[in-house]
Amino acid sequence: MARNFTLFTGQWADLPFEKVAELAGQWGYDGLEIAVSGDHLDAWRWDDDAYIQDRLDILERNGLKVWTISNHLKGQAVCDNPIDFRHEAIVGPRVWGDGDPEGVRQRAAEEMKLTAKLAQKLGVKTVVGFTGSSIWQYVAMFPPVSQDVVDAGYQDFADRWNPILDVFDDCGVRFAHEVHPSEIAYDYWSTRRALDAVGNRPAFGLNWDPSHFMWQQIDPVAFISDFADRIYHVDCKDTKMRMGGGRNGILSSHLPWGDPRRGWDFVSTGRGDVPWEDSFRALTAIGYDGPISVEWEDAGMDRLEGAPEALAFLKKFDFAPSSSSFDAAFKQ
Repeated sequence: MARNFTLFTGQWADLPFEKVAELAGQWGYDGLEIAVSGDHLDAWRWDDDAYIQDRLDILERNGLKVWTISNHLKGQAVCDNPIDFRHEAIVGPRVWGDGDPEGVRQRAAEEMKLTAKLAQKLGVKTVVGFTGSSIWQYVAMFPPVSQDVVDAGYQDFADRWNPILDVFDDCGVRFAHEVHPSEIAYDYWSTRRALDAVGNRPAFGLNWDPSHFMWQQIDPVAFISDFADRIYHVDCKDTKMRMGGGRNGILSSHLPWGDPRRGWDFVSTGRGDVPWEDSFRALTAIGYDGPISVEWEDAGMDRLEGAPEALAFLKKFDFAPSSSSFDAAFKQ
């Protein structure tokens, strides 16, 4: 099908953007899903034409294009409650400011609006990211939480994100929310609820990343079919379940990444439990024609080995559906 394969730069923000582009070009990637992180992209420079051209020139020199950018880290702070030391470590000094929680949320929302403008300047139609959630802390539902509290959480999400999505509409850009633990939409039913909360407006869609579906025992293939009109982007990250004879749990016991006692871990794409062929067939069936982005994350494999290996693995599923009728082929 000649799909476009991109490398998500979020896990590479410690390297200069030009170096990441050089590596991706050498490995045979078609483009980058560029993160607003490190020196890769700065949303606050969206109106600096020389800066925008510099980013595009770096891509061109390395034979790469950009179809998608992402801003997971600032999106996380838009709805989160509490805002604390964890956010200071990821949002940067401009958004953190004096650390006042509501001020952090407001500045994070402003950066998400600027990210839509940055995407427009780059000629990009999709921004991937997180939303944060004021009610994720209640996911265990104990101590008991009333339905009013849950309802208020979805209303808070709608109140904070609708003004952001208005800017996305103005820019002709869509937001692809990554369904993920700690977000307002983290599984099947919370995704339905989040879409309803913003009136199912077209500006708000989904980034399909199967890794956390597997962790939650959600079928990633059925998710594609059920949300066919909302799959705006695809990130490929794999998960390996390691139940350890019943000793390891999916909540991971506060153990660090890569610890074998964890019930699951991210692994290089193709080395885990995601049903990749069935997933690609489903993406073809719904007509998804956007980029396939590799999100490399594996505590047990060096990324310089893992990123090109993941690309080679995924390209095996870049096959076209049959152009012939099965029934016609067997007519006598």
